[in-house]
Amino acid sequence: MKISTGKGTISLPVLLAIWSVSAVTSLPGLAVSPILGDLNTIFPSASDLEIQMLTSLPSLLIIPFVLLSGKLSVGRDKLRILVVGLVIFLLSGIACLFIRNITALILVSCILGIGAGMVIPLSTGLVVAYFTGEYRVRQLGYSSSINNLTLVLATALSGYLANIDWHLSFLVYTLPAVSLVLSPFLHRQRSTPEPAASDQMRNKTIDRPKLVRLMALYFFITYAALTITFYAAFLVDGYHLPKTFSGVLISLFFLAIMAPGLILDRIIGIFKGYTNVAAIAMIGAGLFCFGIFRDRGMLVVGASLAGFGYGLMQPLIYDKTAIIAPPRAATLALSFVMAVNYLAIMLCPFLIDTFTRLTALHGDRVPFLLNGMLTAGLALLAFRRRDDFTLGLDASYYKR
Repeated sequence: MKISTGKGTISLPVLLAIWSVSAVTSLPGLAVSPILGDLNTIFPSASDLEIQMLTSLPSLLIIPFVLLSGKLSVGRDKLRILVVGLVIFLLSGIACLFIRNITALILVSCILGIGAGMVIPLSTGLVVAYFTGEYRVRQLGYSSSINNLTLVLATALSGYLANIDWHLSFLVYTLPAVSLVLSPFLHRQRSTPEPAASDQMRNKTIDRPKLVRLMALYFFITYAALTITFYAAFLVDGYHLPKTFSGVLISLFFLAIMAPGLILDRIIGIFKGYTNVAAIAMIGAGLFCFGIFRDRGMLVVGASLAGFGYGLMQPLIYDKTAIIAPPRAATLALSFVMAVNYLAIMLCPFLIDTFTRLTALHGDRVPFLLNGMLTAGLALLAFRRRDDFTLGLDASYYKR
């Protein structure tokens, strides 16, 4: 079976190898989440600082190694970097299965973060290298869907395994073994050079002003959308709903992120130049559903809308990032954009808490109403600047 790439064809095993890397990038931190509430019991002598380090330090290390991987990819063998990152990730994950003290777990989790950081930019970098034009947009959508579907399934699996034995939750970190098994297919069939007529070939270097604007946009929509994952539990508790309902909302949020990638070209065909406007408006509407309504139905609608809007914008931002860089530097440009994603994840609760302290606003609805208003403002700006490269979507995306 041959898969069209816009510049030739690739075999199905090569496509599966690319998809498997997309699945791996959603794993960091998943195994620790189900045991967070039990860490004081599992490690009775662990300090609060050590517990905080276990949850935050590996994520912090991902960011510089995402950037390092992007830098190393320029003029070097991307597949070698990928394999090194996967091996570090896999061996660290296996080691976590046998660790008995929190200091060792922190150390190994940090090494795992290093491996994950090396792999993350290549998950989209491989798509950009092997595909072009509308084929690349479609595959970036599939990559986003696979990433988020794996996130939901792996979270459920790690939670189930943690109920048997806390060590078993780290089995989800062995998924890179699949990518390693499939990686020889990438070596056998290398990516074809970008066609001379490609938008990428117009660039001699990365267009830095456009890159900065794309980074800012991605940072903001990630920060705004993740309000749901960080604050849904507090809102549900304040509404006196079952505590498990927050987990349902967060799962729906990530499933909704997955959905647009499966039909990305059809959605673009519907909204055309207003695609980003619609996506940003969906995120804002979803946040307002959380901030205004109390019933379960509207909370479900809110989680679905915010997730769908975010999932619609994510692959488009990746594709635009590829367009503004020459082929040899595309992964480097993507590494900057993907790094701000992790930066937004880390800073989201701190930014919201800082704002609430400065304004003396309190209440479980405040984070949702605040970011809903900011997102509504961005949607209005996107409507007024719908011909802009960053906030708009030109006709090349839907007149094909």
